[in-house]
Amino acid sequence: MSDVLRFLDVDVVRGGVAIVDHVSWDVAEGERWAILGPNGAGKTTLLAIAATLIHPTRGTAEVLDETLGRTDVFELRPRIGVASPTLTELVPPSELVADVVVTAAYAVAGRWRERYEIDDHGRAQQLLDQLGVGHLAQRTFGTLSEGERKRVLVARALMVDPELLLLDEPAAGLDLGGREDLVRRLGEIAADPYAPTTILVTHHVEEIPVGFTHGMLLRKGAVVAAGPLADVLTSENLTETFGLPLEVDTRGDRWYARAV
Repeated sequence: MSDVLRFLDVDVVRGGVAIVDHVSWDVAEGERWAILGPNGAGKTTLLAIAATLIHPTRGTAEVLDETLGRTDVFELRPRIGVASPTLTELVPPSELVADVVVTAAYAVAGRWRERYEIDDHGRAQQLLDQLGVGHLAQRTFGTLSEGERKRVLVARALMVDPELLLLDEPAAGLDLGGREDLVRRLGEIAADPYAPTTILVTHHVEEIPVGFTHGMLLRKGAVVAAGPLADVLTSENLTETFGLPLEVDTRGDRWYARAV
């Protein structure tokens, strides 16, 4: 099993402050990772390195067997699917939902004069159906609810058949029903042996889909714990990560946490 990501002593420093602090991390092909931590812990910054959007200040970051700083990231990025709040802001509100997904093939947000094959449109519709928003294909992106937009962007991230799928807080801001529906669908994707290696950033253990295999806890840019999910998501580790006495439990295949 080959490594999809390999970080060695990675730092990201901004204004003299270490946002990511000496992070070493290996992600193997086929693994599903959840990254958790409080606001400002460095979760999104770590994901941005994995997406090749930024380079580390120090240390070595390898993504899909390519070393950042020694490779053309514009050739690497089409192999990576990303769904993030930043992308939501880039999509024109007047863009048709079907076009939001299909334009991922050209890595653009907003359709212009690109040409797409019938198979491209068919795949886009299939992914929208899989995420439960196929009926919205001819709606404009700006008319969708927050939950509908989240699912459309996950479909877009899968459009390029990526080797690495990065999901930045996909359930943030959703109501209970929307969250549970999305978590269930992400669990179905995770259960597919042909699905890409996946990394999901979240604040809440309840948002970890069934089928995720590994976890990382971050606090102030540093790793508190990383490894198999059951070893990482302990009451002691979560208490240290969030600075509050917490108790973690499982019900079926889902995780739950509460203050003690």
